[in-house]
Parts: sequence; structure tokens; C-alpha cells
Amino acid sequence: MVSFQLDDELEDFRHTVRRLAETEFRDKAAYWDEHETFPTENRDKLAELGYLGMFVPEEYGGSGAEIIQGAVFLEELARVCFNTSLVCQLYLNGPARAINQLGTDEQKKRLLPGVAQGKTFIAISISEPEAGSAVTDLRTTAVEDGDGWLLNGSKCFCTGGHVADYLMVFARCAGSKGAKGIGAFLVNMKNKGVTVGHISKKMGGRGLPEADIILENYHVGPEDVLLIGDPESSKSFGLLMSSFGPERVGNAAMCIGLAQGAFDAAKEYSEVRHQFGRPIKEFQGLQWKIADMATQIHAGRLMVYRAATNEAANGFPDPMDATMAKLFANEMAQKVTNEALQIHGHNGYTREYPMERMVRDARGFALGGGTVEILRNTIAALTYGHSFNQRRG
Repeated sequence: MVSFQLDDELEDFRHTVRRLAETEFRDKAAYWDEHETFPTENRDKLAELGYLGMFVPEEYGGSGAEIIQGAVFLEELARVCFNTSLVCQLYLNGPARAINQLGTDEQKKRLLPGVAQGKTFIAISISEPEAGSAVTDLRTTAVEDGDGWLLNGSKCFCTGGHVADYLMVFARCAGSKGAKGIGAFLVNMKNKGVTVGHISKKMGGRGLPEADIILENYHVGPEDVLLIGDPESSKSFGLLMSSFGPERVGNAAMCIGLAQGAFDAAKEYSEVRHQFGRPIKEFQGLQWKIADMATQIHAGRLMVYRAATNEAANGFPDPMDATMAKLFANEMAQKVTNEALQIHGHNGYTREYPMERMVRDARGFALGGGTVEILRNTIAALTYGHSFNQRRG
């Protein structure tokens, strides 16, 4: 039998997280945005309660939860505080997951307990000035140096890179091209050869800025090699990218939560705001907005839950489900938050209400983790059964 409902255990989990978010995180949600400050106290609280180790296996101090539980968790946090959910997304579905899937036993023992305890923050460093959506154009090189490797290159838009303990850096073997030769290396931010450059001031998600990273003859010892790229094969790159399949599910789940929070606020406002002598909820034009918003959120949630529970043969979410869920949720969150602001009228445009912040936060979803244009390319490729060359000639 096909079910589109969470079981009782997950519903209880949802209510627990919602109560926590409402009582602990709501009041300061605007603070992290206004001051562009990393929500350290929220991170520490969630670590204390064991949530940051949700996807870390039990033998490394986590709870080994399923992807659907993480989706519910991120949804409920994003409903109240986007910046806190973004931090948790990186802990849950970021490099730590790749290390768990692809790392050595020594790497897991050394790094994953710290992740679960909130003491080790690992950021991902992929994008470069000339390699954004065209990620296989990256130029950062990894050259063998005795028993290790030397990394050289410049990275950009590294979310949280300025506060990270480690970076998971994508780099290519010298002389390789395209997807061939790309591997991943763990960079300790305390070591020589890595520096933080410009820190971008963002439109939304301002509690976790994005940093430029400069690598100059950074030496990676054998203990910090996650996956070596093969100049003759794209296999390593494929493994790395597949390990981030749950990241798209998490991204989509945060969209659902953000949209739900905006919807809840708009519904409540429509009940207390009066114009022309009656509550504005009595006007059909606003009723239709509320109906469309509710329908879009419901559809997005079903897509996310399907992606979170429909694993492919490799144990990751089915690529089509995850990509479609992210695409729909990214665009839905923009529509719903924008309509929620409209229902608030000019009040929604002021910083006295959370609407303008929610609109700004929603906009970034369609850019990170694959733009909506790239997602459409991916869906087309999966539909036709082969990829399309986007390059001229």
C-alpha cells in the first residue's frame, strides 16, 4: 500500500522539533540575519540534544537516522529560523555525509564524532570564479608530493568557510580535463597554505556568509585524502556528486519549512487585519492566494517525502525524485513567500515583520546546490537516458 503520511513516530518527532524551534530559536531569528552572525548558540543547543549527529552512524557517536527524519527536522527549523536550518543542513547533508560514505575508517573515527558533537564544522569548497554551474571546469590542482599532495587554486562561495575547521575541497589531478581526474581532499584550516579571502555579503541566509578560499602549496597528507581523481576516468567525480544526493532533499525540505512559516504568518495576519470594515480573509482574492499557497506547499511536501524515502540501488535518493523535488520546492518557496508578503501589504515590506527576510532567504535556494536551470537539464538528461553537451561546438 502506498502511504503519503508520516508514521506516528515521525509525527511525534516533528512536534518535538517544532516545540524546540518555537521556544528556543524563533525570537532571535531576525538577530542572526540583521547582524550577519553565525548562530553558534543554536548550533551548540542542537549538538547537546544530539541532532547534529542524526546521520552519523552510532559507532561514531550519532544515531544513524533515515533521510526522511532529517527532512522533517530541517523543515521544522526552516519554518522558524532559516539560518539555523542552513547550519544544520551542512552538518547533516554536507561533507560529513560524504566522509561517512567514502572516507577511510581512520577519517571517520577522527572526524565524525566531532561533527556529531558540534565541535567539528566541515564546509564544502567546490565553486570557483570560472566554475560555477560548469563545475567540471574547476582549475584547482592536486599534484603528488612525496606521500601526499599539493593543492593550488582559488575557491569562492564557500558557505561558512570562514568559520570552518575543515574544508572538503574538490581538485583535479594535473593534466586532466572535464569530469576526469577530479577528487576530494580534506583541508585543515589551521594549517599553512590555506587562507580566507573575501567574504561575500549575501541577500539572504546572512547568518552563514560565503568565503573565498585561497590554496597555495597546501600540503595534504595521506590521512586527509578523501578520494583521488583518476585522470582517465570520471568515476571519482561521479561518486562525490552522488554522495550529495541527500543535500538536494535537505535543500527542498528547507524550502517547504520556509514556505510553511510564511504561509502560517500570512494566514494569521489575514484573520486579524481589517480593511473596509472586515477581516481581509473574507475577500475572495486573498482566499484564492491562501488556497494556492496551501496547495503548492502540500505538493512540494509530498515530493520531498517521496525523494526522502525512495532510495536508488546505491542507497542514495533516486536522482529524478531528488532533482524534481528541489526544482519544484525552490520555485514554490519563492512564490509562497512573495505572496505572503503581499498579503501583509506594506507591513510585510518592513523589517517589523519577518516577511521581507523570508523572501530574501527563499531566493537563494534556486542558486545553491544546483540552479533551477541546471536541475532542468538534469531532469531532461534522466528522461532521455543520456546527458547533453551544453558547450558550444
